[in-house]
Amino acid sequence: MIFFLTIFLTRMLRSLLILSIVFNLQSLERKLVRVPMTSTREKGLIVSFGEMLIDFVPTESGVSLAESPGFLKAPGGAPANVAIAVTRLGGRSAFVGKLGGDEFGHMLAGILRENGVDDTGVSFDKGARTALAFVTLRSDGEREFMFYRNPSADMLLRPDELNLELIRSAKVFHYGSISLITEPCRSAHLKAMEVAKEAGALLSYDPNLREPLWPSPEEARKQIMSIWDKAEIIKVSDVELEFLTENKKIDDESAMSLWHPNLKLLLVTLGEDGCRYYTKKFHGAVQTFNVNAVDTTGAGDSFIGAFLSKIVDDQSVLEDEKKLRKVLRFANACGAITTTKKGAIPALPSDSEALSFIKDNQRRKDNTFRVGYVSCLHSSLDSRLQQIPCSR
Repeated sequence: MIFFLTIFLTRMLRSLLILSIVFNLQSLERKLVRVPMTSTREKGLIVSFGEMLIDFVPTESGVSLAESPGFLKAPGGAPANVAIAVTRLGGRSAFVGKLGGDEFGHMLAGILRENGVDDTGVSFDKGARTALAFVTLRSDGEREFMFYRNPSADMLLRPDELNLELIRSAKVFHYGSISLITEPCRSAHLKAMEVAKEAGALLSYDPNLREPLWPSPEEARKQIMSIWDKAEIIKVSDVELEFLTENKKIDDESAMSLWHPNLKLLLVTLGEDGCRYYTKKFHGAVQTFNVNAVDTTGAGDSFIGAFLSKIVDDQSVLEDEKKLRKVLRFANACGAITTTKKGAIPALPSDSEALSFIKDNQRRKDNTFRVGYVSCLHSSLDSRLQQIPCSR
């Protein structure tokens, strides 16, 4: 009798213990830290400067442009991608650049407006076409580009065409390097940077290297680095780090060779390996999320857009490593989601999509842990039951 009572009580205790563990895990899951988001009206303005174009993405991956059976028309251009990434996440953004006075140009301006981007900084050129890019997708989702822009309208933006009032209203001014390739756009770029900085904007720089557009690799490095010490936030990919440092090593020493005194944060994106971050006081790495990548176009733009949207009104993130890591995890999630669809802008996630993605990923991890832990607990308790002496 005592033996059966002992077994009954032990099994009841085991069940209560398991239920307690499950309850605590679920409670922890509900308390997962979410990146705080304020309303659109409270958000500062992020102004993105540069090019917007049409990407033609092959319907089949792993084939050459000539072999592709067809192409999907997708709006793109890194600075425009960033502007839309910000508004998709509930932020405020504006785009400054020049489009062709053709159907593609007006279509792109319409897409900006449809996505809530302020397009009062957009001008049109009736004598030039909107830029086109044909994208080759490799079987692993990586891509190569063929551009049609000789010259395209974005290259012809003049300093006197800039909407200076819009630029002065920016809390963050974001730009790339393609607008540095030729005049008069180069002068317009430098003027816009100067005006934004004088107005107190935080300068954000993503070189977005497109080597085929430059006369030579040497000229690309020279021009990209010519404005390097102006930026306070710089984001480069692992490929761009190799290119700029002329060093095949992707490590802290190589990254820190790009540091300059005015810099507040250097970000290095590593694709499926996440990202690394460097500040004056600390550095580290944040892992990304595992997804089935279909097209990596726009992933880096989604990443930096998400990041800027979360720090535009709270720049203390740049000095607080714990907060920075949370924001970078959110940015990694946005970048990962963007690779799961073809085309850049169509694949950019909303805030709710990104948060659900993070929560689902965490739930899968918790379930894996819970199953493993409960299984281990069962085995341990069964082992102890076998050790209880039989009393009759």
